[in-house]
Amino acid sequence: MKDFKFKINGNDYNVEISEVVNNVAQVQVNGVEYTVEIEKESETLVPVRKVQPKVHLEASTKVDVVAGSGSGKPIKSPLPGIILSIKINVGDTVKKGQTILVMEAMKMENNIAAESDGKISAIKVKEGQAVLQGDILIEIS
Repeated sequence: MKDFKFKINGNDYNVEISEVVNNVAQVQVNGVEYTVEIEKESETLVPVRKVQPKVHLEASTKVDVVAGSGSGKPIKSPLPGIILSIKINVGDTVKKGQTILVMEAMKMENNIAAESDGKISAIKVKEGQAVLQGDILIEIS
């Protein structure tokens, strides 16, 4: 069971994900239960809703962490989750395909790999931090 707090257009929402079976998740938003179907789309899981609100979500547990200059190519989160471990440090040299961090998403551990050879120029997250799909995790120059 995972609990999240979101602020959408100035309103606070408590979201509890109680169960995920195959592609169906049981969630509660401010005490109201919903069944959410998850559609697999080009290796990225995306929640599908009958009514899609057009808002920007920000996890309340998100902390701005900036290590390094941040002048490199960004590695973005492929889906929402929690950062479990960071396998590299600023200044480390990495090879394409090398695991740079591990995140938990949908009760699974996911290895996030370097998309190219290079040097770590910035780490934008910390262990235990909640991230949303598209958030910048690491920058490689």
